[in-house]
Amino acid sequence: MDAMEYKYSFEKLEVWNDARNLVKIIYLQTDNFPEKERFGLSSQMQRAAVSIVSNIA
Repeated sequence: MDAMEYKYSFEKLEVWNDARNLVKIIYLQTDNFPEKERFGLSSQMQRAAVSIVSNIA
């Protein structure tokens, strides 16, 4: 196998795709949070969800 086969192999992982779907859900749900939570709880949840995807990759 060459390097290109390994480069994007994480995109085929079911867990990586599930995590990406979780990010979409988190962003949709946190859009409905109160404005005062925009830089608090909603931001933390969004960053945590993105972190999951990044750590799998």
